[in-house]
Amino acid sequence: MRDAVIVEAVRTPIGKGRPNGSLAHVHPVELLAHTLRTLVERSGVDPALIDDVIGGTVDQVGEQAMNTTRYAVLSAGFPESVPATTVDRQCGSSQQAVHFAAQGVISGAYDLVVACGVESMSRVPMWSNVLAGKDPFGPGVAERYPEGLIPQGISAELIAAKWSLSREEMDAFAVESHRRAAAAWESGLFADEVAPLDGVTRDECVRPGSSTEVLAGLKPAYYDPAFGERFPQIDWNVTAGNASPVNDGASSVLITSSETAARLGLRPLARLHSFAVTGSDPVLMLTGVVPATEKVLRKASLTLDDIDLFEVNEAFSSVVLAWRQETGADLSKVNVHGGAIAIGHPLGASGTRLTTTLVHAMRARGARYALQTMCEAGGLANAMVLEGL
Repeated sequence: MRDAVIVEAVRTPIGKGRPNGSLAHVHPVELLAHTLRTLVERSGVDPALIDDVIGGTVDQVGEQAMNTTRYAVLSAGFPESVPATTVDRQCGSSQQAVHFAAQGVISGAYDLVVACGVESMSRVPMWSNVLAGKDPFGPGVAERYPEGLIPQGISAELIAAKWSLSREEMDAFAVESHRRAAAAWESGLFADEVAPLDGVTRDECVRPGSSTEVLAGLKPAYYDPAFGERFPQIDWNVTAGNASPVNDGASSVLITSSETAARLGLRPLARLHSFAVTGSDPVLMLTGVVPATEKVLRKASLTLDDIDLFEVNEAFSSVVLAWRQETGADLSKVNVHGGAIAIGHPLGASGTRLTTTLVHAMRARGARYALQTMCEAGGLANAMVLEGL
């Protein structure tokens, strides 16, 4: 049976998703093109051999419309014969691209394929693809959930309340994310995964001096009296400090089979072992990482104790801490080089950003198995197990 392996993985530095952010001047197509170009330069592959490029983008509108991935392929200088498509599984879009790419290799549909993602939240703000006064859900959903769906920030508050997560605990988790990311930068652990762009060499949101005292002074980010009346259990502990920021960035991974890698002289970084995707309550919304983790471990015939490293997307501290409570995972193995609270969360790019960070961490630490999972809007989650080589 064919397998699927990652032979190269790169990302841009992650900029603040604001008009004055370090990468706000870069068109999203060019952000993604930079990682594609770097991917083939570092691997040495002939881009003409690439069977497909599968990219994730969440807000597919404006400068991220019209199949952004295709135009990034062209901008990167790949032959016109190289096809591309853009997928949307919300925050897990580019992790889903990895799943599709690997499944294509395993099935024999592809020999060499790129999974990637991009989001420029400074140029295409979140929810830009929902026109004012328009309902993206439809009457059937309104009938099924008559009290109405809610924003992710309120879901994060509900998770904090349900799992009895205190403000102090969530802030401490956020501070540790910054500490780990800063330490990774200082130790040179990001050197092999980051492709500097236009003089930008480091992630812009990492704050080495972050402290629980500083975070304690931040106001609740999502306080709303109407939601407070609907959900009296909420204590309003989610802030800008214990949630991920908005960001600009792109990332790409090159996937092939062991057989093709050997034929082309490529060094595998990790094998893509098992995959899972699941749905969950769209009101709590962000808890799908728990059943997704359980599902992918069953598929892999592994237990939590077999996993050496975890990447759990830090959309909010409450998500990772609730996942930890349910799974019993050791937090010392989770997001060891920092997570999205510190590094950033450029929506469509985050899946392959996590994968890029994870495969390099696996090699640096000699990990046998690693697990990546991401919560996604609408009550969805992806999970996958990687095997070190």
